[in-house]
Formats: sequence, C-alpha cells, structure tokens
Amino acid sequence: MKQCLPDARVAVLEKGAQVGAHILSGNCFEPRALDELLPGWREDATFPAHEPVHKEEFDLILSQKKQLALPVPRLMQNKGNFIVSLSQVTRWLAKQAESHAVDLYPGFAGKCLLFNASEGRVCGVVTNDFGIGRDGRHKSNYAPGVSVQARYTLLAEGCRGSLTRQAIERFRLNDSCEPQSYGLGVKELWRVPATVHQPGYVRHTVGWPLDHRTYGGSFMYHFRDHTAGEPEHLVALGFVVGLDYENPFLSPHGLLQQWKTHEKVRSVLAEGELLEYGARALNEGGYQSIPRLCFPGGALIGCSAGFLNVPKLKGTHTAMKSGMIAAESCAEELKRETPGLEPSRYPEALAQSWVMDELYAVRNVRPAFRWGLWPGLVHAALDTYVWRGRAPYTWRLGCPDHAATKYAAKCPRPSYPVPDQNLTFDILSSLVRSGTNHEHDQPCHLTLRDPSAPQRVNLPLYGGPEQYYCPAKVYEYISEPTGSGEGSAAPRLQINAQNCLHCKACDIKDPTQNIVWTPPEGGGGPKYTRM
Repeated sequence: MKQCLPDARVAVLEKGAQVGAHILSGNCFEPRALDELLPGWREDATFPAHEPVHKEEFDLILSQKKQLALPVPRLMQNKGNFIVSLSQVTRWLAKQAESHAVDLYPGFAGKCLLFNASEGRVCGVVTNDFGIGRDGRHKSNYAPGVSVQARYTLLAEGCRGSLTRQAIERFRLNDSCEPQSYGLGVKELWRVPATVHQPGYVRHTVGWPLDHRTYGGSFMYHFRDHTAGEPEHLVALGFVVGLDYENPFLSPHGLLQQWKTHEKVRSVLAEGELLEYGARALNEGGYQSIPRLCFPGGALIGCSAGFLNVPKLKGTHTAMKSGMIAAESCAEELKRETPGLEPSRYPEALAQSWVMDELYAVRNVRPAFRWGLWPGLVHAALDTYVWRGRAPYTWRLGCPDHAATKYAAKCPRPSYPVPDQNLTFDILSSLVRSGTNHEHDQPCHLTLRDPSAPQRVNLPLYGGPEQYYCPAKVYEYISEPTGSGEGSAAPRLQINAQNCLHCKACDIKDPTQNIVWTPPEGGGGPKYTRM
C-alpha cells in the first residue's frame, strides 16, 4: 500500500509488549503467501531459523504404548514447507514493514472501536488507559487511552478478538453464516539431545488420550535454531482439542501431559528441557463460518475472519494472503477521488483467490467429526480421495461449542499423570515458562455478566469447568471458613487474572457465556520468544 500510495500512513497496534510476544503457532509454515509478498526471503540471511520438512508420520494412538501408523493424508502433507517459530517470523516481518515506513506501536491494546456517528462507520480504534488501579482510581502513572483515527481499520486480532466481536455484533456480520467453532491448542518448546533429534521431522497423531467422541490431536516438529552459534536441537510439540467437547472435567493441559507419557514421545523428551509453554484458541469453523468480511470503515482479515484450514492444520498462509488482498483493496479505494465507505473489492478479490478455493475444498472435513473419530476419518478419506472436495453438499456445524458441554453428573472424571517436573508438569510450573505477566493493580480484564452464575450454575451443574479448561489456572473455586466454627462457606470463584495467557478459551467455552474477555493494560500477557 505504501508503494501504491506514497502519502498514505499505515499504523499497526500490537497489544503485546513487543511484536511477536503474543504469537503462538505450531508452526509448519507453508510459504505460498510469503513467496508472493517477499519473493527473496529465502536469500535473506536475517530470516529466522527455518527447517525444511524431510520426514512425516501420521499415527493413530491406541494406548499409552501402542500406535498404528497410517498414511499421511494428502491434505496434511508438508513437502516444501518449513518448521519455524512464528513469533520470530512475525518480528522479522515487523522489521520489513518498518523499512517501508509502516508505524508499529507495540504495547497498545485496542479497547474499543471508534465510530463516526454521522457517517455510520468505524473511523479507528481507542486504546486502553494506562495506570488505573484495581479500585478504579487513577494512579501516578495514569495516561488516558489514545484515539487512533483511520480511513480503514483492518482487524487482524487472531481468534476471538475483542474488537472483532464488537464489529460483528454492531454490523451483524455473522447473520448469514454458521456459528464459529473453536479449538484450544496447548504448546511446549523443548531442547533435546542431538542423539534423539531428527531435523525436519514432522509427526501428527489422533486418538489416545482422547475418547472417540472428542475431536483433537497432537503435533511434534523437530527443528534447529542457529542464532546462538552452535545449533540448538528443538522440538515443538502440542495438543489441540476441539472446544465442542462434552466432558466438563476435561483439561487440555492435562491431555498434553498425558500424551507425553506415550513411549514414542517420552523417548524424545526424557533427557530434554522444557523451555517455553503457551496456549491459544483457534478457529475451526472453516468456510461455513466465515462472516461478512467488510463493514463501514474496515474489514476482517486473518483469523479474525476464521481463515484457518483445519485439515491442513495451517492458517498463517491464508491469513497473510487475506491481509495482502485487503491492503490492495484499500489502496484501490484511496486512489479514488472519493474513497468508498469500505474496501468493497476485498470480498470479491478474496473469493477469486486460492484462499477461498482451498477452504471450500475442505469445508466438510471438520464437521464430520461431530459423529466421532472413526466416522470422521472415513468421511475425510472419502472427501479427500474420492470427491476431492467437490461433494455436492455442505455440512452444517451444529450447536455452538459451549452448548455441547454436558452436566457433570453424566461425565466421568479423567485421570491425568501426577507431575514429575521432568516430563510432566503442573499448570503453574508450565506457566512460568510463558513469561506471562500483568500489572497486579489494574482492573480485572475477565468480567462476569452475572457474578452469581459460577456459584448458581457452573459449579453445581457443570462441576466448575473453567477450573479445568483454562490452561493457566486463572479460575479457582475457593472455600473459606465461615468464622462461626461450622465449616466452610460455599466455594466462590476466584479469578487470577495475572496468569492469563490471552487464549480466550473462557470467552468461548463458558456454559452460560457469562465470562467476557477484555484486553488488559497494553504490554501485559505472555512474552513468547520462540513459539
């Protein structure tokens, strides 16, 4: 856009303390969009560590010691792709943007959209205030939020963004699409001995420790980082669980720890060291759940719109391409004598791109897993190899994720391994590796629409699921003595907001949709370096 319109100013607001601090992904990177944007990136010596994929495996895990090797599905094959740290790649991209005079503002969280009432459009973003105490009073370092005005505001917040939610609700952008479906990914980064390291090795699994009714699976990627001189032998691994699961006692963090006890995983990590930990929600609705993309004054791009290719386990390339198309559409409007109210060319250009072709072809794969693992695998095989994405139907996604949660009385309590602090870890020990931090004396950014709902509904009916699905131990039910010598009062929900990883799982999975995630003071949250 800067090259097309030399007088245009482009600003990027980043709520993390630095660019990349809140970026977490697998990430087996498909370079298609980057090749189009910056064709010479492979020859750039400053590009972060990237390991070409050399070997792939796909396993159905049957038990803690058994697995069945399956052919790698065509949709998941990674020939020509690279294992990268997406937080590092994002920081590199930020430097490229700055070299083209793009203004970057890390540490500024968008609190709300700025509206021009007379024109009926979004005209920018208002950032969060700084220096407000938990009691609501201004502290000595108080600074009011800033209004950043713009002709076009592109929302690229990732999954379940708070500004995106405001735009969707105000302009009814999702009236004609299916409800969005989500997953929660919990990831670890390990350093392992060279003797067990296989550079370029990619492994995905389905099955144990999930039951056949719950969608999800694992990943393990081996790569090297040469930035410190001698190569570090790193393994990125994680577990992704569809948030339409039924059992309110299920713990995504516990599942990751349990999966690591499988012999094939344990053998890689036994002499290793856990370096980083994090978690992030991801869009899984796919093609059916894409909302209307433009609104007066802006547009949705990337995972704000839900462009993740779920069967391929990739969304970076589609997110980048959508941003490129949106920028070109904005530039076209700004060249006009009277720019339009929105970048109206964007949806049409995106529909004609490879992004929508790719998402349409896999639209029925994820929805079929609502009937269970085996029907889902059979349907995925038929859709991929027989119909090749051209089936004459489109599956509906069903109910929203939170509505799938069953009552606690109908569900067994899973058993997860006792943390040994070598292979398996408790949540707080894991959390230390995320670098997450928030100013303690600030208003809680996790709000309850009805403060009584946790005690009235969540705990008695659902067993308090927020204390299990949260991968950062933000939510705890605390029993306190009554002071009368008659035991303890009914448990109350305590919110440890300083632990928050900004994964948004609570905003998605709470059974009564009572928890609302709002952005905390800018600069807070995780500080990922190689995730």
